[in-house]
Amino acid sequence: MAQRTKASSATLSLLRGGEVTNPRAIPAGHNAAFLVDVRQGDAACKAVYKPRDGERPLWDFPYGTLYRREYLAWRVSEALGWEIVPATAIREGPYGIGSLQLFIEAVPEAHYFTIQEQRRADLTPIAVFDCLINNTDRKGGHILQAKGDGRLWGIDHGLSFHAEPKLRTVMWELDKAPLPASLVPAIATLCHDEALTKEITSHLAPGEVTAFYQRVEALAAARAISFKPFADRRRPYPWPPL
Repeated sequence: MAQRTKASSATLSLLRGGEVTNPRAIPAGHNAAFLVDVRQGDAACKAVYKPRDGERPLWDFPYGTLYRREYLAWRVSEALGWEIVPATAIREGPYGIGSLQLFIEAVPEAHYFTIQEQRRADLTPIAVFDCLINNTDRKGGHILQAKGDGRLWGIDHGLSFHAEPKLRTVMWELDKAPLPASLVPAIATLCHDEALTKEITSHLAPGEVTAFYQRVEALAAARAISFKPFADRRRPYPWPPL
């Protein structure tokens, strides 16, 4: 896969410093999420805002940390240069601190199950990315195909970076697929990215940090995509699948 352009400084400036208004609840999902308008001077966009205080308690993730994991997923995506996750910021919003992610205008009928055969090469980096961040919730609908350029995006990464193997994904068709050699150098550089390490260690528990870098090292040395070492043994699929 060719390296894609990283999030523009203008987009990040807008997300980090723009005025956030007009929150509209997004009904689907376990935790509160809102479609919002963001404006800064003449620049404007729509974004998805997930406030910390809208997170529901979970037995396996510390309360009030999901918005941080959303942000870290974007940081890892950016560090890799794969641009899988839309630009994301941590900031105050109408309902307190949370994550703010650029909204993607997507083709409604496109999701993993409708594109898996024709877009396999584009889906492969997403499968690797999910192993890296230990994504517990890769539903089919969490892969978007953008209107216009057709680019694929991954969303909803709040349930990631657990210390224990918890990968849950619908993308099992890619299990044991060759790991493209073109992806390996980017994976290996994660261990030497000091800026990323600083953020990873500030947002995650020590055990989660250690586990993340263990996954990085394992995948940097791998020749195939193997979900099994990272998968939740009891439930390796998310529910519902879409």
